[in-house]
Amino acid sequence: MFPSCGERFLQSIADMTTPIDTESPTALHSSAPGDLSPEEFERQARVLARWIADYLANPERYPVLSRLGPGEFARSLPVAMPAQAESLDTIIGDLDRVIMPGVTHWNHPSFFAYFANTASVPGILAELVIAALNQVGILWRASPALSELEVVTTAWLRDAMGLPANWFGMITDTASVSTLQALAAARERDPALEIRHRGMAGRTDLPRLRVYCSEHAHSSIDKAVITLGLGAENVVRVPADGQFRMRIDALTAAVAADRAAGFRPLAVVATIGTTSTTSVDPVPAIADLCEREGIWLHVDAAYGGVLAMVPEHRVHFAGAERADSFVVNPHKWLFLPMDCSVFWTKHPAVLKRTFSLTPAYLETGEQDVALSQSDYSFQLGRRFRALKLWFVLRAFGLEGLVERLRAHCSLAVTLKGWITAEPGWEVVAPVPMSVVCFRHRPGGIVDEAVLQRHNTAILDWVNASGKAFLSHTKLGDRYVLRVAIGNLRTQEAHVAQAWMLLREAAALADASP
Repeated sequence: MFPSCGERFLQSIADMTTPIDTESPTALHSSAPGDLSPEEFERQARVLARWIADYLANPERYPVLSRLGPGEFARSLPVAMPAQAESLDTIIGDLDRVIMPGVTHWNHPSFFAYFANTASVPGILAELVIAALNQVGILWRASPALSELEVVTTAWLRDAMGLPANWFGMITDTASVSTLQALAAARERDPALEIRHRGMAGRTDLPRLRVYCSEHAHSSIDKAVITLGLGAENVVRVPADGQFRMRIDALTAAVAADRAAGFRPLAVVATIGTTSTTSVDPVPAIADLCEREGIWLHVDAAYGGVLAMVPEHRVHFAGAERADSFVVNPHKWLFLPMDCSVFWTKHPAVLKRTFSLTPAYLETGEQDVALSQSDYSFQLGRRFRALKLWFVLRAFGLEGLVERLRAHCSLAVTLKGWITAEPGWEVVAPVPMSVVCFRHRPGGIVDEAVLQRHNTAILDWVNASGKAFLSHTKLGDRYVLRVAIGNLRTQEAHVAQAWMLLREAAALADASP
């Protein structure tokens, strides 16, 4: 029996020391135009495998945040492409010399900014296969494996998260696109609006359509509304309570006021794990209102959604099963390389009615029985993202993923305890997941402008150290620091080092005039 492609690939990786026979009848370079040879690929793949393995083993040799200034990287490159071919040896050699100085290291265990995005070993290996197979999922026939593996893996993740079994799932690139699709479907749910065919411009019979979200919801909602032509001023930012959750009384009042003004409430976006504080909007109460008012409910759980796999954290997801659509980003906290967003809806027929368009050149005999995800999206071409989701879910397993998510939440609680116990420091938001928001407030300073300058100086000093990378946010008029724990390789020692750096920076800031 001949070895499979996968077996040959694994053998080549395992046998890294086997020399390449450059004198074989198959030359490394052909005189005819075409690609480089498979033998050259194998030789360079071994070089890159060593380079990547060394990078993953020693990420802390680099400063987390690139030290380059704006434009400095571009100025290091030639202004025009090379006229003559350059060797892959030269190009790969330039990774360290040219590329790495301009890299901010998201794979660094002390990357605590924004939300984590870890390229795990199984995810990296999957990306290699994805690139090699180069599937273009324009319809089922173009890649049955792409289409059907997407169905299977999104169902695996859905079930692991305890979401309804009848939800239709598909993969997009980012939550921005998933949310855009959700709001487009919300707009199409009422066929009487005839927006797909007649559009919105110049119509006097069409009311203003309104979208509601918390003041702490992600900016992708505004961008989706702008892109769909609804108008930025029709995003209604609802005030939050003291725990940074959408206020249901304020939402109810906003909907009532809009109806009285002749506007049409279209959708509410509830967030499970807000960007600034990972707060959880009151989804059950929001779902009650949406069902009563006939409004589409979209749940943005881009960061926090995977935490539904952890039994003790499933409390955050009460009411999520009543949503019309739901998004989670495995590339944030499920250790997939960028990019992979999973979008579910209980209304696949509405989604298909929104986007389905089959030109003659894409008509096939099986199109009525085979699923083509392009029928449910404005994007035609699709990458084989399901393959890396398949690799990661299998390589870690549900128990392994849960263990890692628990560990990150535990580290956040530990950091919260250190901050709370330290005089002059304060935690300024609940810690329901793995993000801690806090600030240094020495000597009872109450002026927010002074506190912002002080904490900005602390943040800048820590980030300039190269040993950790943090970000900030604004909670009302308060400027606060933010540590997001979610990197696959982060240990307590990395969190402790960041806390030590913060205290050192605060001491220096206190001593400054």
